[in-house]
Amino acid sequence: MTGSLDSVAEAVAATVARYRANPHYVLQMLREIQEACDWISPDAIDRLQEALGLPRTKIEGVAGFYAFLYTRSRGRYRILFSDNITDRMLGNMELLEYMCGQLWIERGKTSEDALVSVDTASCTGMCDQGPALLVNNYAITRVTRQRVDEMCELIRNKVALADWPREYFRVEDQVRRKHIVLGNELAPGEALAAALARGPEGLLAEVKASNLRGRGGAGFATGLKWEACRNAQGKARYVVCNADEGEPGTFKDRVLLASHADMVFEGMTLCALVVGAAKGMLYLRGEYRYLLDHLNAVLERRRQRNLLGAGILGRSGFDFDIEIHLGAGAYVCGEESALIESLEGKRGTPRNRPPFPVTHGYLDQPTVVNNVETFAASSLIAHRGGAWYAAIGTSASAGTKILSVSGDCARPGLYEYPYGVSVSEVLDACGAGDVQAVQVSGPSGVCLAAAEFGRRIAFEDIPTAGAFMVFDHSRDMFEVARNFVHFFAHESCGFCTPCRVGTSLLRNLMDKLKNGHGSPYDFAEIEKLNRILQSMSHCGLGHSACNPVLDTIAKFRPAYERRLQQKEFEPAFDLDWALEPARQMTGRDDAGAHFNIGSGEKT
Repeated sequence: MTGSLDSVAEAVAATVARYRANPHYVLQMLREIQEACDWISPDAIDRLQEALGLPRTKIEGVAGFYAFLYTRSRGRYRILFSDNITDRMLGNMELLEYMCGQLWIERGKTSEDALVSVDTASCTGMCDQGPALLVNNYAITRVTRQRVDEMCELIRNKVALADWPREYFRVEDQVRRKHIVLGNELAPGEALAAALARGPEGLLAEVKASNLRGRGGAGFATGLKWEACRNAQGKARYVVCNADEGEPGTFKDRVLLASHADMVFEGMTLCALVVGAAKGMLYLRGEYRYLLDHLNAVLERRRQRNLLGAGILGRSGFDFDIEIHLGAGAYVCGEESALIESLEGKRGTPRNRPPFPVTHGYLDQPTVVNNVETFAASSLIAHRGGAWYAAIGTSASAGTKILSVSGDCARPGLYEYPYGVSVSEVLDACGAGDVQAVQVSGPSGVCLAAAEFGRRIAFEDIPTAGAFMVFDHSRDMFEVARNFVHFFAHESCGFCTPCRVGTSLLRNLMDKLKNGHGSPYDFAEIEKLNRILQSMSHCGLGHSACNPVLDTIAKFRPAYERRLQQKEFEPAFDLDWALEPARQMTGRDDAGAHFNIGSGEKT
């Protein structure tokens, strides 16, 4: 641990005071204590328990739920390589092993001098500029072997992260095609002024007339959601922006927050005007820690311009402010009810629904939860009107969609199109040739083969939160699906048995196929698991866990058949294969060090 017990006491006291000992901020407190002390020690938990009056088990439960919180020392430098499939395609695992070799440590373990640890994170949201990694939750993009050498030298010399070269931490927007959102020229406050001229009812009417649907993937009508919250019974109302874009292959919200934060915050303020909320919260994924200071600076600038706070733009009674809550590595918190649980300082476990957040959300009060892109679009609607917005796109899918394009293409980045654009148009624009498959909307979405590239991005055809991953014919689609399955197994919150066990069984079946023990029997098991996960899982993670496997079996079956080396069922466990690490450690590979697989005896 960095520092003495006195420094732990100081860190806890300062953090508790900053959040006024409010237990709903326990996640933020734990995160800030770890930033000050490198990990969350038993002494820190003791002091937090005493200051907040919470059961120790509750604090430990929160600390143990989030991947970026550590109750054991993981070193002064905590390196996490992005384990997204596009990063793997760029050679990130070779770079990880190279770094471990340079630092003389094992993956997933802390060095003997408690200086450094190296492991993986599911996805860092830097898919267009990988390989990427996090150092103490700060993103480093375009990692090379040379950069790994330089980082290892900085770590060995114990150079503070603040003194590392700034170019390491440069994250580019890479906007390739702009339309009404990415190409907007709205001045801060311009949409608000137009909305105040219309009044809350008039603004709501424009949002409803626009046919704007949620851009987070579900596609619920935004105007109806705002109206339901406005009409719900409650003592207070809240506006929440979901910036926890954890779906592998998605990074559009990162760019909107980096370069269009005023537009997003203005959209939240417009929603507050309609529903009568006084408080807003933006839930920022932990992988975007580097954006926190920038976003707080934008908020402060808006307060100074009377665009937040009391009496916004001189309107008496229009009081609204926004605060940032930073996540700590939990994909499931992208689900709106799990996100609300996290905002309340709890484990991010999805709630039973109904009731829905519009009537029983944050602190059991009416709450609007919308995506970053949705709030940005609402600013345009407030300024230009609902009819203008509804005329863009298709009759069932109004407006534009921002696509996060990555993988095997010459120009990865953001592409904004009116709804109705075909997959082939996007592929042409991003310079993708010899394309075998496109994964739309991340692992939980749909995998398209070449014959389907005429399909269109729209709610009536292919709805998507924004991910658009391209794979050429050099890629093994079985390995793509296996990576997605490992992602789901890793990110299952563990609340319900069907998902907790089912995703692990699915991962084991895919690993069994990879290791040469697959048979047609395993296809039947995958189908059985899918039925269980679909019908019995608590939330969407379990419901969609089998999607990438079923899609790739149906469309790229030869990738699986190459691995069906057995005609009859064969157990996944191979004793001879399991002994391979022991043979490597002892330097033995003679006949006596092997087992006959059929008889279980030494050969």
